Amino acid sequence: MPGKPTLPKFAVLQLSGCAGCEVSLINASEWVDQYQLVYMPLVVSTHAVPEDTEVLLVSGGVRNDEDVYNLRRAVQIVERVIAVGTCAISGGVANLGDRDDVRAMFMAEEQRHHLPHLLPKSRPIDAFVDVDLYLPGCPPTPELFMAALIDPENYQASGIVCGECGRKKLKDMRPKHLVGFQKGEVLPDICLINQGYLCVGSSVRGGCRAICTRPGHPCVGCRGPSDAYIEKESQVWFDRVQSVFERLTDIPPEEIRAALHSPQLSLFLFQFTDYMGGGRPPRPKEKVL
Repeated sequence: MPGKPTLPKFAVLQLSGCAGCEVSLINASEWVDQYQLVYMPLVVSTHAVPEDTEVLLVSGGVRNDEDVYNLRRAVQIVERVIAVGTCAISGGVANLGDRDDVRAMFMAEEQRHHLPHLLPKSRPIDAFVDVDLYLPGCPPTPELFMAALIDPENYQASGIVCGECGRKKLKDMRPKHLVGFQKGEVLPDICLINQGYLCVGSSVRGGCRAICTRPGHPCVGCRGPSDAYIEKESQVWFDRVQSVFERLTDIPPEEIRAALHSPQLSLFLFQFTDYMGGGRPPRPKEKVL
């Protein structure tokens, strides 16, 4: 009898993050017959990335010296590195620790024994190692994981979230103020901007199939900038969002501007400055799925 075919091996290295990306990967099933998962602490009991691993998915940001060590050790033995999710690409949730008051409080805590040394700031993984592919999202959907692992060259996705949303933009429905994320009754099939919601999907990378906006939740930008803005200064992206609201609403520009820079959106929108490199070369759009 012919032997069972040998499947390519991949590993998932989790740095400082929440494991949401790992759960999303587990929710996908297509990879099971095409890849062998050899390392993911959430589900696979092994102590290190095996040396015959071909593909390394990295989730979470680089927040401490243990993250740096594990990342550099793992990338040395694999053929391909994929940065997965907002944390690995821009620091994500862990980046909240960049706040001076939070960092000062942690550094002053005398009882933090037996913990890895905290770096001055949370960093994306490409500040330390080369990345072959970026897979943004918080978390990326199972479909995006499959596109990254199985056939990214032929994967087709809309350029922006609006292209996958399907809600209609109206010229005669012009709100005068924002209604807030959790207020009002969301009307089906009508653009959330027309209803006064702060949705930024018009300039955010597509590929998520608009899983937030279609049921009525405004896009907050977890997939990062679309190709049109990925190699431009973040202010260009903010100006574009502002112009969309000016075209579809009568909301005062200063109200939109303040909302875009509010803490409510900062968790994801701060990453739009990161694609220009932050002192590093810009991330090429050809490497972002």
